[in-house]
Amino acid sequence: MLIAFFAFVGVVGILILGLSLYGKYQLSKVPALSFEKALEYTTKNNDDAVITVGIIRDGHISYTVYGENGKELPQKLHTYEIGSLTKTFTAALINMAISEGKIDIDSTIDTYLPLSDRNEYPTIRELLTHTSGYKGYYFEYPMISNFFGGRNDFFGITKEMVLNKLSDLSMDKESYGFTYSNFGYAVLGLLLEAVYDADYTTLVNEFAVSKLGLTSTKISDKSGNLGNYWDWKDNDAYLSAGAITSNISDMLFYTQMQLEENSYFAECHNSLETINATTEDYKAMDIRMDEIGMSWIIDSENGIIWHNGGTGNYNSYLGFNPETGTAVVILSNLSPNYRIPATVLGAKLLMELEN
Repeated sequence: MLIAFFAFVGVVGILILGLSLYGKYQLSKVPALSFEKALEYTTKNNDDAVITVGIIRDGHISYTVYGENGKELPQKLHTYEIGSLTKTFTAALINMAISEGKIDIDSTIDTYLPLSDRNEYPTIRELLTHTSGYKGYYFEYPMISNFFGGRNDFFGITKEMVLNKLSDLSMDKESYGFTYSNFGYAVLGLLLEAVYDADYTTLVNEFAVSKLGLTSTKISDKSGNLGNYWDWKDNDAYLSAGAITSNISDMLFYTQMQLEENSYFAECHNSLETINATTEDYKAMDIRMDEIGMSWIIDSENGIIWHNGGTGNYNSYLGFNPETGTAVVILSNLSPNYRIPATVLGAKLLMELEN
């Protein structure tokens, strides 16, 4: 019986290794694919696929909707979860608070949040640049039921849970390296609530509509025509890390504001930290993470500023070259783990347009 068990474990191990090697082999083909071929492969024989591709080039704005096998669909506005592109809105709100004198980027977060005085805390700059030392997230008990219920991992993680976790952690090193942190952006959401005395949903929804004119961009209420949207509670702490939904019209207008160096965003694009976080897989796709501003990733080699996003059933990419005025937005209703993600598709198209 024991021998049979170890034989089974060995077979599973070989299978996992085989799948890993096959995955790397498949990945090795991707750099050679054109955007068109990569899109066709990603949507191959998937009649649920709805990928909207927006382009800004030479001052002209356009978008195309693609479905199964890369075929063009009617030009319709679809509502997508934009995932971590939400962080660029959170960063813009932080930038607004800095410009209004409500916060100092180099102050530690305990200046604004009710935290224990026995710990060391990161600065707002460190949270913005994912160099705070905080992990991507910390386990909380709701994650167990979320897993078994097929829900968003962060559903039901309250603000009180995040504040309690903050008081348990001490960031006592002089500096930390780059670690992408949803938790850090949840903390920035709490900080915004503290200095503006309003909940994050109200802040970002009003900012999107009143300040930016984005009438279809908001914290998800699960309304939209594509379905499979994440569940959120009103009091969830991680809304500021990835809960916004939008459509291609709003996101292209949002991108145009980035290119125009709108006052809400200009400072966000400036490098705050050199991170040198480009992975070998990203490097193979000509995607670079050299520096970071207020949430925005800076590819200094190619002159591109970008961010991406992913939820359980959606993934997205927004990248632009401020020198040439060229930009690409990809909104997809497919999982970020499904075939070729929006980040790779978007980077491919942007480089093709640039070249």
